[in-house]
Amino acid sequence: MRIIQCLHDGAPRAALVESENNVRLLEADTYTLARRAITDGRSLAEVAETALTETRLDYAQLVDEQRLLPPLTHPDPAHCLVTGTGLTHLGSADTRSAMHAPSQQQAQADEAELTDSMRMFRLGVAGGKPAAGETGAQPEWFYKGDGDCVVAPEAPMPVPAFAEDAGEEPELAGLYLIGDDGQPWRVGYAIGNEFSDHVTERFNYLWLAHSKLRHCSFGPELLIGELPEHLEGVSRIVRDGETLWEKPFLTGEANMAHSLANLEHHHFKYPGFRRPGDVHVHFFGTATLSFADGVQTRDGDRFEIALPAFGRTLRNPLAFDTDTTDTPVHSL
Repeated sequence: MRIIQCLHDGAPRAALVESENNVRLLEADTYTLARRAITDGRSLAEVAETALTETRLDYAQLVDEQRLLPPLTHPDPAHCLVTGTGLTHLGSADTRSAMHAPSQQQAQADEAELTDSMRMFRLGVAGGKPAAGETGAQPEWFYKGDGDCVVAPEAPMPVPAFAEDAGEEPELAGLYLIGDDGQPWRVGYAIGNEFSDHVTERFNYLWLAHSKLRHCSFGPELLIGELPEHLEGVSRIVRDGETLWEKPFLTGEANMAHSLANLEHHHFKYPGFRRPGDVHVHFFGTATLSFADGVQTRDGDRFEIALPAFGRTLRNPLAFDTDTTDTPVHSL
């Protein structure tokens, strides 16, 4: 089952994807339906089926009118936390090395000469998929922001004036809701564009935290149910109506150094991430970046990330901000 969220009569509503042309409206938004599923002890798919209305909407019209929303939102954006993990995919270290030229030969280097990135990657390969009941290796982890950093599918992706780069990261995103008892519940999965400043990151890896404080997007469709172990997609950049760059990418656990359960464990082990009622959006990483191929994006370029299992392609044009006004701090 795949569902979307859209604006209908001025309010967020979930809708079941019936075909590439039509969606069927549900009686509430995804957040409300997910809370109902937790309370009733039912699956979200079961709750969605009982919440179907007779109203059908034209999918293309929703896109054209920019009425699409992220497939899961919180009524208060401050209670939606956006985070992610890196160096999780087989091939991640090669991509990272391509960004940091001095470490091109790290895969063959002695342990004492390895970069921190390569050490982290090797930890994941060795212990990222633990046996049942065991704790696996910790992944690289980062924070992106709260719900205000999330851009709806088809909406412009803002680039701050101080940014050094504006690069896509095609990823899977896990979407979660914390129950009233503090138990995390996985609502489903979506295509994600984690979006980062790779020039800032490349200058010094200790600036990774700065490079991640950018907007992001995920959706438009939420996949409910089991995630296929092997997924093949395509990431592209369109400029002036023509494809500037395009590359296939692989994801799913068969192509990852870490299991999803291990990544989830190391995120939700922190009590602060188990606050009842909160929504979490967690990006699972990638090994494919246009930046690693020397691409420099421009205002108006459009990112397109496609995974057939997730329905409609995630698309966002870039919008560069030219406002360099400083934000002073005042004393009270």
